[in-house]
Amino acid sequence: MTFDEIIKQALYEDIREGDHTSLSTIPSNSKGKAQLIVKENGIIAGVEIAKQVFKAVDPSLKFIQRIEDGSAVKVGDIVFDIEGSSISILSGERLALNFMQRMSGIATATSIYVEKIGRLKTRLLDTRKTTPLLRELEKMAVRLGGGDNHRMGLYDMIMIKDNHIDFAGGIDKAIDACTNYLKQNNLVLKVEIEVRNLQELNQVLAKKGVNRIMLDNFSVDDMIKAVNIVKGRYETEASGGITLDTIRSYAETGVDFVSVGALTHHIRSLDLSLKAI
Repeated sequence: MTFDEIIKQALYEDIREGDHTSLSTIPSNSKGKAQLIVKENGIIAGVEIAKQVFKAVDPSLKFIQRIEDGSAVKVGDIVFDIEGSSISILSGERLALNFMQRMSGIATATSIYVEKIGRLKTRLLDTRKTTPLLRELEKMAVRLGGGDNHRMGLYDMIMIKDNHIDFAGGIDKAIDACTNYLKQNNLVLKVEIEVRNLQELNQVLAKKGVNRIMLDNFSVDDMIKAVNIVKGRYETEASGGITLDTIRSYAETGVDFVSVGALTHHIRSLDLSLKAI
């Protein structure tokens, strides 16, 4: 779903036949100006989305951007000014804030995790644990916070997880079925497989046929062993219960990627406010 489609549906959800409060209390020819003010330190995200929201509400509104997406902000910073019809400004206010507060919360959380990793080679990934229909926005926020996106959906990468393996009848059968499927359908997709222990890891290494191995719920000690066993032959990804307190230890094992679902499904929105001036 494109940003335009998301915004169109969100505006319909909020306004439908009209913003009756603004229409009933404010003269139709009233003009005004407002500023988006930062009330909490963090990383700002969603400025471009807010611009599109106000444009969709009223193309005549003047949007004056002061701070770029992905910038560090502090309390009191002014991100943008919006000028024009007072009714139009109020009609777009809540949607613009909802998008920006959540996206900025995700970007801020992501930046904190990235800072923990520091200059190590490990890259931080998000997951598919996103709000339905808002995945594009939330994954954009992860990028703005310095993280990387995992697959966007079920359609752009193959990830053979534990349930796939169990239903397929084992690791070898799952990989064979995947290889045949790609060949029969003339598809070129990266293949990742999840392993739960060192025994399963060795099965995958003997079988081959994948691009990346997800080491799920491995302890740090076992992660070190796994990375040493793989020896760079495949990309490696640490996943499962990794927190801000433990991510540095996992990154120090030399694993290529660390995925953290909490980046998008367990965050607190950044406090922002649109104030009339």
